[in-house]
Amino acid sequence: MNTLPHAPPTPATTAPLAGFTVAVTAARRAEELSALLRRKGAQVIAAPALRIVPLSDDQRLASASDQLAHRPADVVVATTGIGFRGWVEACETWGTAEALLNSMRSSRLLARGPKAKGAIRAAGLTEEWSPPSESSAEVLDYLLNQGVQGLRVAVQLHGEPLPDFTAALRLAGAEVVEVPVYRWTQPEDTAPLDRLIEAVTTGGVDALTFTSAPAAAGLLTRAHTTGHQDALVQALRGDVLAMCVGPVTARPLMAHDIPTVWPERARIGSQVRKLTEELPARFPTLSVAGHRLRLRGHAVLVNGTVHTLSPTLMRLMRELARRPGQVLDRTRLLTCLGEDADAHAVETAVARLRTALGDARIVQTVVKRGYRLALDTTDRTHQP
Repeated sequence: MNTLPHAPPTPATTAPLAGFTVAVTAARRAEELSALLRRKGAQVIAAPALRIVPLSDDQRLASASDQLAHRPADVVVATTGIGFRGWVEACETWGTAEALLNSMRSSRLLARGPKAKGAIRAAGLTEEWSPPSESSAEVLDYLLNQGVQGLRVAVQLHGEPLPDFTAALRLAGAEVVEVPVYRWTQPEDTAPLDRLIEAVTTGGVDALTFTSAPAAAGLLTRAHTTGHQDALVQALRGDVLAMCVGPVTARPLMAHDIPTVWPERARIGSQVRKLTEELPARFPTLSVAGHRLRLRGHAVLVNGTVHTLSPTLMRLMRELARRPGQVLDRTRLLTCLGEDADAHAVETAVARLRTALGDARIVQTVVKRGYRLALDTTDRTHQP
């Protein structure tokens, strides 16, 4: 058997995302999310799908703040802690923070969750109420039950509109002031995003993470602009997992019938934990030649040890693993090796695969017929 030199396998690991490539589309907290993923063993590709307009440059926010400072709202809804703090800090750069905070002292303050509550208190204010569910829907129900007819209600947004929320308030008779904190737009440099889209559509990414609806929409918009939206959607409907931080974030993807997954709590820590459950579960464990094999995105775990494979060898391994124990002829396996490959290339690739996996017995030759994974007897069912 011909073998080629190969890099030694990575030491045995229990990292749940070892062997997977995960993409981060976030602009804010991208480093934190990337670090969490790497800690779980993933290779990370970071490409922001949007850019945050600096608050100090956002005249829409300045205008809304000036309106509220001179004509206080009856109710102020803080949806996020970082958004409320950023709002106050931006007003400090404009010299209008004191006037804004003074106006809020005559307003009823509602906090969507504990972080928003903390930001309100850090500003020297006191909230009237906060829902235990951290849900915008519960805040809306609270306001509608209290009655908003004739009231001026300021809603602090966070990077995206809340059309259902604000429309319901207006229908109930409220005057709504939208406070556009952290507005999103296209990245100044779109090259990393374009490279990410190409990686997704060519099988180089196993999961995409989204922490905001604008990021999901931004990715789809950029793919449409470059003519790759159909391929991107097809990949996300297929082998690439779309992992969102919550259902609101998932909406732009769901509009394209893309399956999405999110944790019970909309937190990036929960998002990563959910990913460590969902992604490995897509790949079964096989008993082959006395070893426990588990396929990953760009690697095979052999008894817990990560064996990283080239894209060609990974395609070959996936084809064999789709029908473990069944004989696949050379013609079928040739399709994994590219248009220019010949029959001899299959023999060479199988030899390289055996070397990379560390045990030649894993891939068995069936004379004059082809190759198969040497599935252990206890796992063999209806094999020819």
